Amino acid sequence: MITGGIDSSQIQSMIAQLKAHATRPGLTPPVIQTEPTAMPKADFSDALKKSLDAVNASQVDADGMSKKFAMGDDSVSLSDVMIAQQKASINFQATLQVRNKLVSAYHDIMNMQV
Repeated sequence: MITGGIDSSQIQSMIAQLKAHATRPGLTPPVIQTEPTAMPKADFSDALKKSLDAVNASQVDADGMSKKFAMGDDSVSLSDVMIAQQKASINFQATLQVRNKLVSAYHDIMNMQV
């Protein structure tokens, strides 16, 4: 029988688990938090700096791989170099799009009538 979207067999199994836990000697009941834990606030400038650093790291990695390949290093294949360059390019293009959206939002806010 389904009661309010929960199957009665699921309810019975939950009750059985609670009873089994309650009969164990020396165990304390589980603590249920009613208040959410304090999450550290995400700072926009920190998030932006981290993402820009990640884009820079991907570009530096792609550049290093291409230099190794050009010097004849056998540990770097052409496909790895091309994939790294494409990843760096996609990361850079995404960053440009975010920048364009931020500039557009800034202009929209500056042109608002107060």
